[in-house]
Amino acid sequence: MLDVLIIEDDAAGADALRSWLERMGLGVRAAGDVAAGRRAIAERLPDLALVDLELPDGSGLELLKELGAAQDVEVVMISGRTTVEAAIDAMRLGARDFLTKPVDTGRLADLVQRLTRTAKLHQEVHDLRAELRRLGRFGQMVGVSKPMQAVYEQIERVAPTDESVFVLGETGTGKELVASTIHRLGRRGDGPFVAVNCGAVPANLLESQFFGHERGAFTGADRRHKGFFEQAHGGTLFLDEVTEMPLELQVKLLRVLQENRVTRLGGSREIEVDVRIVAASNRDPQEAIDEGKLRQDLLYRLLVFPIELPPLRERGEDVVLLARAFLDQLNAEQETTKRLSDAALERLGRHDWPGNVRELDNVVRRAFVMADTHIGVDDLPLEGRGEAPGVEPAGDDGGSIRVPLGATVKQAEQRLIEATLEHLGGNKKETARTLGIGLKTLYGRLKLYEARRSGG
Repeated sequence: MLDVLIIEDDAAGADALRSWLERMGLGVRAAGDVAAGRRAIAERLPDLALVDLELPDGSGLELLKELGAAQDVEVVMISGRTTVEAAIDAMRLGARDFLTKPVDTGRLADLVQRLTRTAKLHQEVHDLRAELRRLGRFGQMVGVSKPMQAVYEQIERVAPTDESVFVLGETGTGKELVASTIHRLGRRGDGPFVAVNCGAVPANLLESQFFGHERGAFTGADRRHKGFFEQAHGGTLFLDEVTEMPLELQVKLLRVLQENRVTRLGGSREIEVDVRIVAASNRDPQEAIDEGKLRQDLLYRLLVFPIELPPLRERGEDVVLLARAFLDQLNAEQETTKRLSDAALERLGRHDWPGNVRELDNVVRRAFVMADTHIGVDDLPLEGRGEAPGVEPAGDDGGSIRVPLGATVKQAEQRLIEATLEHLGGNKKETARTLGIGLKTLYGRLKLYEARRSGG
């Protein structure tokens, strides 16, 4: 419940405001002058303070200065004799709004609703952090490794904003789960979340699916259809594998993002849309631009806040946490009590998971079906694939490199990266996976090596 403090010397006005706020389900306190206001603030910081500009023992601006130093306190100044100078001073000192008497309850109600939502989000994040410490879960996301802790922190920072987010990561790392978490923890969390796989929509239906169509717009259009943008109005549109979107559609998408309006196929009326965009790709966007698959100007629009998801092989102990979480879910669904043996968990930890979290989920599900009550190593459908580097000796076709004595670690690293890239036929994605580094890291290293050779 939001705590509201009214600092107003007009008893009748304060009582009217108090009654109205209490009917909204808020906790309300009142003070009649600056001194009483200070005592109430010292007792407990309010979430919202409604402060009269002119009080018997001073100016409400004095309290505004003091409250402005506190975090998470919103201040609204109220006055019966408003001047432009007073309003400017109040806003400069940090007031959220300046209302004249009698107070416009509509504007005040909008502010209260925003504060209620913000307070709810703060509590949700607090609860998620507590759950992470206790169970290793951040909402629907599971993992306590340092790379995932960094992801959680980025989600917390960007979720309350309306900025576009670009989630980067290999296939199966959980990009849609990140997008839905950002949505849920944002101000649009009560609105729709619409997920679209840009590479899966048939080419002849792309424009209709994204922007909608009117009845009769083309053969078979027997009814009006709202596109993805209209469906996501007031919420979040998740564009998965956005680098697979045809270039001609990228131009139209960019226009919608700039103007916040769509026109349905066969229609002439522009429709305003209010949508937050979260995009994702399993390939490096700069590589997509270099290959002519992605427009540079669209990337600038989407890549406001990047979040890079680590592959599962870089998440250490998270493998065991995830495996147990998947099994717990299956047990709950099927009303069983199956368990993974210590040997099975150890084997899962040694796998390098080229398919990431999605592959782990698949392995656990298949083992669940095959086993009775005890899931052992033999029940895991791994067949010796994907062993972590260094656990087994490389095969005869694995290749080798020689590093002369006296070479630096950086020189040895360069020899290894370039030799592996050549051995794999220039396949950067496979090279990064084999070396156990992120694709972005690989691109950075290759650019550095090229710069060294060119003398840059």
